[in-house]
Amino acid sequence: MSQTEVVDSLAEHGVSLTKAGLSKYERGGSVPKPRALRTLAQVLGVDTAFFLEERAVSIEWLAFRKASRLGKKQQERIKTLAFVQVAALHSLRRALEPNRQPRPMIRTVVTVPADAESAADQLRECWGLGDRPIGSVASVIEDAGGIVVESGDEEDLFDGLSGWLDDKTPVIVVSSSVSDDRKRFSLAHELGHLAMDVGEIDSAAEEKLAHRFAAAFLVTSSTARRELGERRRRLDFRELAVLKQKHGLSMQAWIYRAADLGIIDQSHARTLFAEMSARGWRRREPIAFNGHERLMRLQQLAVRALAEGVISSATAERLFPGIQEEFGAARVSFQSSMRIRRLMELPRLERELFLEQAVALVQDEYVEGGALSGFESLAEEDHHDISLEER
Repeated sequence: MSQTEVVDSLAEHGVSLTKAGLSKYERGGSVPKPRALRTLAQVLGVDTAFFLEERAVSIEWLAFRKASRLGKKQQERIKTLAFVQVAALHSLRRALEPNRQPRPMIRTVVTVPADAESAADQLRECWGLGDRPIGSVASVIEDAGGIVVESGDEEDLFDGLSGWLDDKTPVIVVSSSVSDDRKRFSLAHELGHLAMDVGEIDSAAEEKLAHRFAAAFLVTSSTARRELGERRRRLDFRELAVLKQKHGLSMQAWIYRAADLGIIDQSHARTLFAEMSARGWRRREPIAFNGHERLMRLQQLAVRALAEGVISSATAERLFPGIQEEFGAARVSFQSSMRIRRLMELPRLERELFLEQAVALVQDEYVEGGALSGFESLAEEDHHDISLEER
């Protein structure tokens, strides 16, 4: 939204603010009052706590695989939303897993496709994966200490984004609106950008090397030859469908893999692609891969932090929308998430916002017929403690 759009939306909600005033908020020159802050949060679609967090991390984005139709504003939106999720994950990991050490993320100099194969093999060996099929690429990256998040945009214009958090933690963003086999390939592709040192080459050449890395990471050359044989005159689509289900690599990627490794001739690969196009399989293959590429790390850490009182229910809901309904926990005790002493140490604005959220959560208990109205039915002796001896 432009400043004009934000100011106009605030006016529709009864808050008068000039563009100069909004600019001062953005620069940190002044702090909005609670009502203005709540309305800003409503207009911009975020929680009020979002504005109170310190941005203590930085991400250097390296590669962005997208369609040419994805505009600059949409690209920045994907990066911004990804940054918020990455920062939240990083903060939760520091709080809950302070002693966890990530696995090493080796980088290999790559100049030709054979080097990309070697880089994928070395990373698999470093992470102890052997040559067996990978159940979840996302889990492999997360278990190694990397951060994986999803972009919720429904448009099929974005595949992957990768970079480094504070120059040491790999970060990968993938689309949530694509099939699991495509998501797996995108994860491995972006991992290739981080694991390969390609030097100064053009982007098209780098993309080809990342494609080769991804295919080799998902299916090693030894595995491909074991599945297909050393040399084939032709491949059958039914065979490729079975291999797709087993390894999570698309039928088309298997054709590329076989051609790259010299198992089939390039001419046969072109014939197979032409037949897939004629059958309408290039956009949607005849069989889907039922994989397990579910990004659960943020949800897991948010639930754990909520249970241990590290974050409030409002913060958990912002990090993972729907978490309260999904787990049947509509409310979390404020006593467990905010002690009185810590509450008094907060800045006045943050303290006021927290108390307003607390009031909103419990106000229904005080209305007529609410849970607290039953106190009047207690007898006098019910208001006194019972001694241990009496029990």
